[in-house]
Amino acid sequence: MNKIYPSAAAALQGIVSDGQLLAVGGFGLCGIPEALIAALRDTGVKNLTVISNNAGVDGFGLGQLLETRQIKKMISSYVGENKEFERQYLAGELELEFTPQGTLAEKLRAGGAGIPAFYTRTGVGTLVAEGKELREFDGHTYVMERALNPEVSLVKAWKADKSGNLLFRRTARNFNPAAAMAGKLTVVEVEEIVETGSIDPDSVHLAGIYVHRIVHNPHPEKRIEKRTLSAAK
Repeated sequence: MNKIYPSAAAALQGIVSDGQLLAVGGFGLCGIPEALIAALRDTGVKNLTVISNNAGVDGFGLGQLLETRQIKKMISSYVGENKEFERQYLAGELELEFTPQGTLAEKLRAGGAGIPAFYTRTGVGTLVAEGKELREFDGHTYVMERALNPEVSLVKAWKADKSGNLLFRRTARNFNPAAAMAGKLTVVEVEEIVETGSIDPDSVHLAGIYVHRIVHNPHPEKRIEKRTLSAAK
C-alpha cells in the first residue's frame, strides 16, 4: 500500500471534516506538523476539537486555526504564548479543557494502547477532578481519566521509510509518538523519506502500523518561540 502523498493538501483530502476530534503533535513550536496545519486551515473545516499540548503562537502553528475560528475547543496543557487564544477564551468564544501535561500524554498513550481509562493522583482536589470518578487505592484518592481517541492525528517526524516506520529527532519526539498511536487515522509530515528496510529495526521509534499517510516536507521553518541570548562580555 502506498502511504506517500504528493502534498499536505492531498494527504488530508477525504479524511477531515467539520466537528472532528483531532490530535496535533509537538511541544510549543518544536516538532509541529506545520505543513499539515496550514493545509488543514486551507480546507476550511470548522468546529474542531483539537488535542495539543500547546496552541501554537499568533499567526503560526495552531495559532493559524484560531485566527480563522476553525477551532471550537482545545484540550491542552499550556497555552500561554498565544494572545488570540487568550482573547477568545476570555470572551467565551473558545472552549478549553485544561489537562495536566503528564495526564495529557498518558490519555493519548492509553488511547493508542487500547486502554479506555486510568487512575491518577494528579488533579485530585482541584478543578481538574470536577465531575470525574474518584476511587481510593492504598489510602490515596485517585481520579479516573478517560483515554483520548482522535479521529485524525497530525504529527511530525524527522525520517520515515516508505512503510511508515518513523524516526524522531531529539526534542521533537515529545508528544508526536503518543499522538500518532492514538489516532484512528494518522498523517505524518517528515523531512526525509527512505526505502523500506534501510532503517535499522532497533532504531525505529514508532512502527509503521500506526502511520497511514506520509507527506514529504524537506525544508520546515523550525521557528524558535523565545530566542534568549547572553549578554556580550
